[in-house]
Parts: sequence; structure tokens; C-alpha cells
Amino acid sequence: MSERKRGGGIRLTARGAMTSVLALSLAGGVLQALLGPPALAGVAFVAGCVVAVSLVNRRDLLSLVVSPPLIFLLATLVVEAVRALGSTSPIQAFSLGMLTTLSAGAPWLFGGTLVVLLVAWRRGLAQCVRDLREELRAAGPDIPRPRSGGTDYAPEPEGYFEPKVYGTPREGQ
Repeated sequence: MSERKRGGGIRLTARGAMTSVLALSLAGGVLQALLGPPALAGVAFVAGCVVAVSLVNRRDLLSLVVSPPLIFLLATLVVEAVRALGSTSPIQAFSLGMLTTLSAGAPWLFGGTLVVLLVAWRRGLAQCVRDLREELRAAGPDIPRPRSGGTDYAPEPEGYFEPKVYGTPREGQ
């Protein structure tokens, strides 16, 4: 079924979609810390990515596609910082926790990012990229060009090649 026919469903902005990924990732990280299954945080991250890319407005796909790695890092930072607070050496616990969690979570990070890319591509990511290129091209700098067709003189804008003089001259120079 096309998006136009679905119409009345819930749609999120890019911020809302990123927030939902972050919330599910944090919840998964906390549950993993409390219950122990090592894949719980990764599954929650991938589930958050699927929910977010499915519910985001089509015009916000480009913003969402680039955000999963940053969201994963932010969720890991928060969970590991909270986990390290109760240890005897918080800095060492935080450093070791970040290293092990990021290492163990790398496949989940790549999987979640790949799912976001695939679903976003299916939903129209290519058109979003084309629209961005057209906007950037249209907003380019206005460079004065010489008139074509004639031998008329096309002067540069006023002050274009004039040097700037600062201060006042000293006596005797």
C-alpha cells in the first residue's frame, strides 16, 4: 500500500524519530544492565531504528538516515556513565564499559544503520537527496558573469579590486 493510501497514520518529525530511537536504546541498555542478556541493548536499538524509519515524515528521511551512529554512541555514553557511578573506580569502569559495550554493539549498530538505509531508500530517500541537491544548486552564490554575445565592457562590482586602507599615514612618509 502506498503512503498516500495509508494517510492517516502516525508520522514523526526527524527529532521525534531520533528521540524514539534514543528512548528505546536507553531502555534496552538499562534492561541489559539489570537483567543481563547481552543482546538486549542491540535488539532495542534495531527495533528503535525500524520504528523510527517507518514512522518518520518522508521529507525528514535524510536527517534520520545519518543519525543512528550518533544516537547509539549517546545511549552508550549515558548507560555506561550511570553504570560506572556505583563502582569504586568510576573512570576505569566507565572506560572499560564503553570499550566493551561499543565493541559488542558494533554488529547491532551496523545492522540498525543498514535497516534504516534500506527502509528509507524504499520510502524515497533518493528523491530526498535529489531535492537537497536542487536546493543547494539554487541557493548557490550569485557570481556576476560577463555579458555574452557582445564586446561590451562588463565592469566588476564596485570595490571588488580596491585595496582597503586602514589608519592614517604617518608624518614623514
